[in-house]
Amino acid sequence: MLFLILSILGSVTVGIYLKIVKKFKVSIFQMISINYIVTMFCSYFFFDLSYSVIPSNFPIITIISLAILLPTIFMAQYNSIKYAGIIKTDIAQRLSLFIPILAAIFIFKEDISNLRYLALAIGLIAIYFILDRSLDTNINGISRTKNKTFYPLIVFIGFGVIDIFFKQLALYSTIPYTSSLFYVFGAAFIVSIIINLILYLKKCNRTTFSLKTLLLGIPLGLLNFINIVCYMKAHKAFATSPTTVFAGMNFGVILLGTLIGYFYFNEKMTKKNILGLGLALVAVTLILLTQKA
Repeated sequence: MLFLILSILGSVTVGIYLKIVKKFKVSIFQMISINYIVTMFCSYFFFDLSYSVIPSNFPIITIISLAILLPTIFMAQYNSIKYAGIIKTDIAQRLSLFIPILAAIFIFKEDISNLRYLALAIGLIAIYFILDRSLDTNINGISRTKNKTFYPLIVFIGFGVIDIFFKQLALYSTIPYTSSLFYVFGAAFIVSIIINLILYLKKCNRTTFSLKTLLLGIPLGLLNFINIVCYMKAHKAFATSPTTVFAGMNFGVILLGTLIGYFYFNEKMTKKNILGLGLALVAVTLILLTQKA
């Protein structure tokens, strides 16, 4: 349970960090590349990695899929916020919970109790109330109709599929997941470089690389590394109960993120938001109780 809590804290901290660095005029795409350099080096220095023998059933498809998805979905999230707004993007990201939960039932064959189904239902209702706000289609004074649905849909599908791939990587027994993560981060770095090159050639991102970009990208990589490693360890700890991680992570992030947004960033909360927080707390408690049972 410790790793699940640390993963929730790590995920919320990454979100807070991205919100803080928005005021600095640096390229978020360049920061993504720096982030993956840092995660790759952290994997190399902190894990006992073995590259002498690569098994014949090396999870190459899973690793390549994650390497492509991680930076591209990061970009989709950025564009979703740009075109559809942060509220709709947050809804899409958290509702992606449906995808790994369905995978837990039909792919990982988890036997879910009625009490856990109740916890999931309460949690989804909690998400609705927490994110229930007046959604203004006029973002920052600019009416944005193009891509208003496309990018949130990509975020919804992308985050759900990423969760499933990380679960598969955690359960892979032929090669340690720590070694797999090193390959994922290394390949994701290559993909992010290709993305930056394409954006540069298309004149979509001509921001000059600077020391400030490097200094801001390093902490992002460290936070991302801690978050992903704890998430993987949580899946290892709850190998037979993936919904504990899938649901606990999503509900926990919403609960903690909303509280931090209210108390630290002075974001307003309605009565429905407060009701949602209470329901999220009930959902997390029920999930913990079913896990102990």
